[in-house]
Amino acid sequence: MFVAVCFIGGTMAGTVEASNSDQAIGESGRADVIVNEGHFDNPATESVLITPLSGALDRSAADKAAADVATAMKALPEVASVSDPLPSHDGGALLVRVTMSGDPETAQDRVGKLRDATAGVQRAHPGLRVEETGGESIGQAMDDTLGKDFQRAEFLSLPVTFAILIVAFGALIAAGVPVLLALSSVAAALGLSTLASHLVPSTDTTASVILLIGMAVGVDYSLFYLRREREERAKGRKHLDAVEIAAETSGHAVVVSGVAVTIAMAGLFLAGDVVFSSLAVGSILVVLVSVIGSLTVLPALLSKLGRWIDRPRVPVLWRLTRPRAEGEGQSKVWSFILRPALRRPVATLAISVLALLALAAPALSMRLSFPGMEDLPRTTPAMQAYDRLVKAYPSNGTVHTVAVRVPAGQLDATKAALTELAKAAAADPLFAPLDLPAGAAPDVEVSADGKVAVLDVATPFAGRSEQAKESLDKLREVMVPQTVGKVPGVKAGSDAAVGGFVGADVDYADHVKHKLPLVVGFVLVLTFLVMAFTFRSVVVAVTSIALNLLSAGASYGLVVLIFQGTWAEGILGFTSMDAVVSWLPLFLFVVLFGLSMDYHVFVVSRIREAVKQGMPTREAVAHGITGSAGVVTSAAIVMVAVFSIFATLSTIDMKQLGVGLAAAILLDATIIRAVVLPSLMTLLGNANWWAPRFMRPREAPRPPAPVIEGELVGAGR
Repeated sequence: MFVAVCFIGGTMAGTVEASNSDQAIGESGRADVIVNEGHFDNPATESVLITPLSGALDRSAADKAAADVATAMKALPEVASVSDPLPSHDGGALLVRVTMSGDPETAQDRVGKLRDATAGVQRAHPGLRVEETGGESIGQAMDDTLGKDFQRAEFLSLPVTFAILIVAFGALIAAGVPVLLALSSVAAALGLSTLASHLVPSTDTTASVILLIGMAVGVDYSLFYLRREREERAKGRKHLDAVEIAAETSGHAVVVSGVAVTIAMAGLFLAGDVVFSSLAVGSILVVLVSVIGSLTVLPALLSKLGRWIDRPRVPVLWRLTRPRAEGEGQSKVWSFILRPALRRPVATLAISVLALLALAAPALSMRLSFPGMEDLPRTTPAMQAYDRLVKAYPSNGTVHTVAVRVPAGQLDATKAALTELAKAAAADPLFAPLDLPAGAAPDVEVSADGKVAVLDVATPFAGRSEQAKESLDKLREVMVPQTVGKVPGVKAGSDAAVGGFVGADVDYADHVKHKLPLVVGFVLVLTFLVMAFTFRSVVVAVTSIALNLLSAGASYGLVVLIFQGTWAEGILGFTSMDAVVSWLPLFLFVVLFGLSMDYHVFVVSRIREAVKQGMPTREAVAHGITGSAGVVTSAAIVMVAVFSIFATLSTIDMKQLGVGLAAAILLDATIIRAVVLPSLMTLLGNANWWAPRFMRPREAPRPPAPVIEGELVGAGR
């Protein structure tokens, strides 16, 4: 009922999407806000490029093809106007611009008719290359490609998760329960997130993150419960007693883990970015719903199912995965894995930490950047045409947008200053020449109310190149102040701002670098407090943070090693952008810190439980890790498998996210939990549980000794 109410209520309330002003960052963000204030009528446009298949362009044949393009396009209701053909500077190409009619927001759905018309002209002129490109064509092609990618990812993730859980439990119903809890948590969180969007606007990626995080924590929490319940039954407990013990132990670990993940995700609010705030809301909601489900629905379901939870059994797998009964001893495999950490903790700790630090070292050279047009897959005709268009007409490539708030009575002066700026840029090798008919003036666009003026200044260099960044710096620091900045009432940087892809790339990278220490500090401090008061130990809190930082640092280093180089391009199917996607380090840190804490809380809880039962530290570490090895391994395999599917997607940002998450979880569940943690806790011994007096748990007062004939029994008489 809860899930249904959340989902239906959220659907009825609708989603509030983040606007451009909500996402404004730095000077490029201010430029976007100024442009939006102008309420420009920006119709969708497409470009039809005519080039030779080889050799020089036959101008007469190209003119006939251009005339056919104009005739075919003008006959379409989707077309508002067609420009005269524009030759390139070297005479090797002819360009026809097509302006679409109707709402630009729906133009992508209608661009297919234009592409069909272009294909018809191509068939009529087989000696030429007649092709169409533009924002709508590229958008449609990318949607088709990415849509197939995500459909494949969604199609694979559930069967892969279910198959791994069948191997982990050896029983179909036990494997289905975690998937059921995870999917119901995702459904409820999706509904709640639409309600929350009325307070914090939502972005396109929120639903994907809810699915990603929801499947991870939902499966984790269910595994914690199911494994402990089966373990207690194997010891001879009655079914309800086993469920109660699982609730008291694993349920407690789930609550602590949920709080830790929530704190980590809440750190995203400090980024001051609506995208991160939206991701934080979605992640926190799905984690909290998963915790609530784990504390209510899951134990109720286990109580109701009884021993049916282990039906129907998969014969061979059931025998391999059934919990060990009392007296059967510990797993020989895990005893072998833990032997170096338990027998030689100093050497094992030193070697493993040095290895992780070496893996983290490449992160020191991390460069941040947005994916640009050059990072999109070149498998579609629209992108191949785009490359030829930019080569022939450089002004159609990377563009800086100069946006100006026009002071009262200064429209003519502003237009003159922007024209001067355009001509100065065209004469500078950092910028592209103007692709205009002879004698035509630069195109300065003015809003209907005359309060905003906009000029596009192109550079022939790729958006992430050093030359493109130099051109941005020159515009912002020299050319705009010397032209538009001299108009009375215009202040460069605020009233006149430079935006576009390059500006957004530079501004966002600076924003992330500035906010990352704040977010990291917030997460570390609050996580320390939660862990310290949960385990009543300062040492456990400090070591928990240190281990998670090691894991995150190693994953950063691995992402840099793979994606800032070229050696893995053929393996993973990408073209190196020589940088890490700008938003990835911040998002990766909070997700990894939250998910890693899942395992850490569960494992340390088992060790602490053994210590309370009187085991020495070395034996407690072995008991806790071997006892939790099955659930940690199963949960890690599920997450690594699901995250790895994201690494198969076409876009570079999804590849980096998938590889970063999968690598970090793999490192965390293997080297951190099986090598670093046991060696560190064995080395520390009883010092693991040190805490100031005010944090120590109070011991229950002892009852007074019975009095017999005025004497105390056991008083030494």
